[in-house]
Amino acid sequence: MQHLLRRKIITIVISLFICQAGKAQHVELNLPDHDSKRYHFGINLGLNRSYFKFTHHPQFLSPVLNDSIAVIESINNIGINLAWLVNLNFNEHWDLRTYPLNLTFSEKAFEYTMTKFDPIAGESKLTQKKVQSITLSLPLLLKFSSDRIGNLKVFTTFGGRFDYDLASNANKKNAEELIKLRPYDYSVEGGIGFHFYFPYFVLSPELRVNWGLNNLHDRTSTLRYSSNVDRINARMISFSLTVE
Repeated sequence: MQHLLRRKIITIVISLFICQAGKAQHVELNLPDHDSKRYHFGINLGLNRSYFKFTHHPQFLSPVLNDSIAVIESINNIGINLAWLVNLNFNEHWDLRTYPLNLTFSEKAFEYTMTKFDPIAGESKLTQKKVQSITLSLPLLLKFSSDRIGNLKVFTTFGGRFDYDLASNANKKNAEELIKLRPYDYSVEGGIGFHFYFPYFVLSPELRVNWGLNNLHDRTSTLRYSSNVDRINARMISFSLTVE
């Protein structure tokens, strides 16, 4: 019975899509020459959710070297993206896009479950160490687009990105209570989105995932919160709107 119901739902969805595609052929096209232009530009605004992917250092498992930290977890938070888009059109389906001015404001944190803590120093059983970042990024993405159906297109992107954290704490000297991170990172990212064509502009919502490849951790064995962590890699999921 459930199998028949699923088949009916799939049939209805496919029928609706075919009907909408048929109607789209009779819709007046907005900006019919937009995709034939060699270059076009846009403004991008989005939200991101970022966190750290990390590994524990062998010191964490040593009862002699680590006698106060029981659990380490990465906490994610919401930030914002601001960017300027430059798009180079190759043909009907392929584009190369970059964001020469791309600022990402994000905040990540480590949460420590402590077995020994000092309330006078601001510690508690659950102690958080926040890492705020203002990242200047330069992504280079290859975009593949579907055929245009009326005033709608679907596209995917894939490429790489270089990041420089303007708020990096790697050079701070008084860092006993911090986790020191290097400013440079490089990553791969991919996404999926839609182009909605309006009479005077194109609106493009996009969902993108970013995987940092560089070990950001500037580990120092004498720092309490840093010594128990080995590798740290950045991860980010973002949703953005671009007006072209």
